[in-house]
Amino acid sequence: MKASISILVVLFSSFFAQAQMTNELLEEILTREVDSIEGYSGRWQMKLKELPMIVLTDETNDRMRIIAPIIEASRLDEDLLLDCMTANFHSALDVKYAISDGILWSVYIHPLSPLNEEQVKSAIEQVFLAAATFGTSFSSTPLLFGGGDQSQQNVPAKKDSLIFKKT
Repeated sequence: MKASISILVVLFSSFFAQAQMTNELLEEILTREVDSIEGYSGRWQMKLKELPMIVLTDETNDRMRIIAPIIEASRLDEDLLLDCMTANFHSALDVKYAISDGILWSVYIHPLSPLNEEQVKSAIEQVFLAAATFGTSFSSTPLLFGGGDQSQQNVPAKKDSLIFKKT
């Protein structure tokens, strides 16, 4: 019985002993993963394969975002906007397409402290891929979650099948 309790204590302590993500740890990971980085704690500009990216953190409020500019929003037509919205649901996964300050961005937003190194690496890759595949597959990974748009499916559209009512 004492051995079982000791094992549980060790397992729980190792689980909780994992380092929380901080600006210092995040900067170490970013420096290893990207081609160039500059800035200061919580505000970095970096490049990955010539794509500019920005990482912003707020340790006080436990938030972090990685963003990459894609195109001026004024250059987007309705079809591209609809493709972005569809991708946000199916193929962008942890990254989203979003507009701010007149720019369409590839964006990863997450609480800072629970992130681990693998999640940061994945986030960098997904932001990069979502920006790089804009206009083609609109995807952040090879994985497609769910389906595509109605034109890619053999199921006829049923516009009247969903009716939303106020309750």
